[in-house]
Amino acid sequence: MMGDRVAAGLLTPEQIVEAGLAASRTDGCVVVVHSISQANVRWANNTVTTSGMATSVEFYVVAVVDTPSGRAAATVAGSSADAASAVMVEAVVRVAEDAARAASAGGAARDAMALFGTGNSSGMESGFSDDAVPTSFDVFSGVLPSLAAAFDDARAGSRVLYGFARHEMRTVHLGTSTGLRRRWVQPTGTFELNAKSADLARSAWTGASTVDFTDIDVAAAGLGLSERLRWAERRVDLPPGRYDTVLPPTSVADFLIYLAWSAAARPAHEGRSAFAAAGGTRSGERLTDRALDLYGDPRAPGLECSPFVETAHSSDEVSVFDNGAPAERVELVKGGVLRDLIHTRASAAEYGAAFTPAPDNLILAGGDETRSTADLVAGVERGLLLTSLWYIREVDPMTLLLTGLTRDGVFLIEHGEVTAAVNNFRFNVSPFDVLRHSVDVGRTERCLSREWSDFFTRTAMPPIRVEGFHMSSVSQAQ
Repeated sequence: MMGDRVAAGLLTPEQIVEAGLAASRTDGCVVVVHSISQANVRWANNTVTTSGMATSVEFYVVAVVDTPSGRAAATVAGSSADAASAVMVEAVVRVAEDAARAASAGGAARDAMALFGTGNSSGMESGFSDDAVPTSFDVFSGVLPSLAAAFDDARAGSRVLYGFARHEMRTVHLGTSTGLRRRWVQPTGTFELNAKSADLARSAWTGASTVDFTDIDVAAAGLGLSERLRWAERRVDLPPGRYDTVLPPTSVADFLIYLAWSAAARPAHEGRSAFAAAGGTRSGERLTDRALDLYGDPRAPGLECSPFVETAHSSDEVSVFDNGAPAERVELVKGGVLRDLIHTRASAAEYGAAFTPAPDNLILAGGDETRSTADLVAGVERGLLLTSLWYIREVDPMTLLLTGLTRDGVFLIEHGEVTAAVNNFRFNVSPFDVLRHSVDVGRTERCLSREWSDFFTRTAMPPIRVEGFHMSSVSQAQ
């Protein structure tokens, strides 16, 4: 990355941060630099089709102004073209300051706070002067030979493989006019594999989240999909209805990520979310009879994420004024009871609560650590195994009812065994239903949500058997 940066005539991340802060003429400033290094490989029809590397530098400036009408802020983004000199960085700062002054005409920002660092521990964080950390195509050194073997196996079995692998190293440098200097290096890897029968009539999907691809077992993924295609050799059409349904970890993540995204405290206190209750919020309410814990923790092994807040925008869940503030473990559900909601520092101060920033990972624990998805299937007399969801959308924010479609693998379970594939469905189910109607929960394992894999990759979930999962209509999706 340093060589690329020098060749392009770019400032270092530290230089961008310091140039922006030095140029500031308003009452506060935040400068955040993202140095992004990506490697990817794609395949189709049992052969690698494309691969490549890419690097980029992005930064944004948050300008804060204090006026008689209150404190306001505005954010303006800069690209690598703006990172070539201190003069160009200063130009971005000026635009941000003008935008903040314009915003102040509307009064104080609802989330207005002093920038974090005033009266708090501040100063240079160890390693802040270090440059960005790049990825390398070598990250796929164990995957590519295994992928070639999987192609051979698929051809021999009249199957076709599609998919991609992506690895990103994102280095964040954050500085504030209050003296904070933060740096974090975030590795993110995803692996997705789709297998189809030679006539393309049957299809199955699997995916995985990883830090460095050393834990990706391509052969095992291929064998699992091969088994699903064999299940699909028999097809049974079923009507809409409520079914005893086993959700593997990836499908559980599809639901609970959305629950976490919706758990902002302010909308709950204002009566405009599914977490609202008469006179307050649902905190303290039992969501499930099972002793389940749903939490985010920046230090969770294998799912490590940024230990500080970093955001370019404000919303109910995040605030630009919180940039650089420490992010700790957040307990959304503890022992089956709703506990923490997501508070910015402003909403925490307003409602007399603790500051609980939105987590960048999510873990559900508390199931039977000896039981796998297959074990849960074995306990079903007649029901469904739902291996892949897509196109999930919110229907009712006040109940958090979600709708979506099944895709690439919904199977019939009879007497504890998978016996056939069934037609696809549209479902209408809330994440609260998944927790409330859970009758069997297995061991927690790292997984990748299919629906949200472009946005949220660090999850660990158990398989869950849900009683009365609502398939609202038959879908013609393939």
